[in-house]
Amino acid sequence: MNWLLPEHIADALPSEAAQIERLRRTLLDLFRVHGYELVMPPLLEHLDSLLTGSGHDLRLRTFKLVDQLSGRTLGVRADITPQVARIDAHLLNRQGVTRLCYCASVLHTLPASLTASREPIQLGAELYGHAGVAADREVIRLMAAALDAAGVPAARIDLGHVGVFRSLAAAAGIDAELEGTLLQLLQAKDVPSLREPCGQLDEPLRSALLALPDLYGGVETLAAAARALPALPEITAALDTLRQLQESLPDLPLSFDLADLRGYHYHNGVVFAAYCPDFSSAIARGGRYDGVGRAFGRARPATGFSMDLRELARLAANGTQGTQPGAILAPDAADTAALAAAIAALRAQGEVVVELLPAEMSSEGPRCDRQLVERDGQWLVEAITGMDHGNG
Repeated sequence: MNWLLPEHIADALPSEAAQIERLRRTLLDLFRVHGYELVMPPLLEHLDSLLTGSGHDLRLRTFKLVDQLSGRTLGVRADITPQVARIDAHLLNRQGVTRLCYCASVLHTLPASLTASREPIQLGAELYGHAGVAADREVIRLMAAALDAAGVPAARIDLGHVGVFRSLAAAAGIDAELEGTLLQLLQAKDVPSLREPCGQLDEPLRSALLALPDLYGGVETLAAAARALPALPEITAALDTLRQLQESLPDLPLSFDLADLRGYHYHNGVVFAAYCPDFSSAIARGGRYDGVGRAFGRARPATGFSMDLRELARLAANGTQGTQPGAILAPDAADTAALAAAIAALRAQGEVVVELLPAEMSSEGPRCDRQLVERDGQWLVEAITGMDHGNG
């Protein structure tokens, strides 16, 4: 069966493809009016360029192949963010703030979950050149606006800060192996298993690490964190940043999770994730990743977010089924100037008009709920009545 696709790879059929394309246009237009310029990085790059500044997880998710022209190892991008950082640092080379956005397919060696595609359509926005909390606030608000525009508003936006754990790990002097173990357990919020590796640490660092999984919830989490964690300068600064974001984004459903350390080896400041009621995982993620352009010749403050447009389109379609207008069915206009003019006018208004070919009785394509009929020498749009809606 040569026509079967690989596992976790799928075609987008007309209705899904139309929904994806509508969202792509809507969201890129939203980014544009906020000052974010569109870039289109290549699908393939030299592997070392693709993985610059990334963590071990991205290396495992990246398909690798040998370039027949140069003999060098290439990678099929698994994440567009490093590519955009390269464009900012090496190609644009601007001195001030730069806002960039993108939307394209990426490819993963393994799916992120049992139901995830290995070919997500990654859409995102990145802001370079500003290290302050105002930049984090801008991208979080833009992420929320994008979900609203898609018809999938965030029910919860979790904020965290990798500086909290990083500061505790540095103060405790833990090695890379123990750090990796603690990261996995904190991500799983597995407090019982966390007690054993933390047992070798001195107080108050042991108690602080054990407290992290319970430091999640509303704004009261920040006060609880200030009581439970040592007053290290990095922790104080991290909590202050989160407090500023909470105070400056009162209209967003913010919550806090100080054990959310996904992307720990990539991010270095605020991290955030948006959730909606009908999806168990985060529908959008982002955070600060200063310095990622260093390998391209220029380290820059950076923050941004991304989401999978395929998943977003599926969730948006669940809430809008039956609300999209159908197409208009029209007879063959080859010999009728008035009909051809009516069809052209409708299409100029954005209507979908399916012009039947000779001997074609109905449309096998778009769902047609209206038709063009001639009444007293004029072509008018009328609803299609009865069971046959002209869509086969």
